[in-house]
Amino acid sequence: MAVLAKVELAGMTTDQYDALNEKLQALPGNPFEGCLSHVCVPTDSGLVIYDLWESEQAMEKFAGIVRPTAQGLGLVPQGAPPEIHPVHAFWTP
Repeated sequence: MAVLAKVELAGMTTDQYDALNEKLQALPGNPFEGCLSHVCVPTDSGLVIYDLWESEQAMEKFAGIVRPTAQGLGLVPQGAPPEIHPVHAFWTP
């Protein structure tokens, strides 16, 4: 079942996000496998990420890749735990 994840990253800048994304894209294979859609929104306090995953397992696999990659860049997540919601339906125009 697809899930929607909302992650608030207090204090994270778009430059830090771009550096992390560049590192992830340089990894072998496809670290984003199972991600159906991704949106990064800058806010006054940091960033908010919305991801649509084909399954919670795909999301958890990515989390196991992104966390150590972020830590390697000195990025420590701040904020509430991710909000995970089961998806009833989705479509892409």
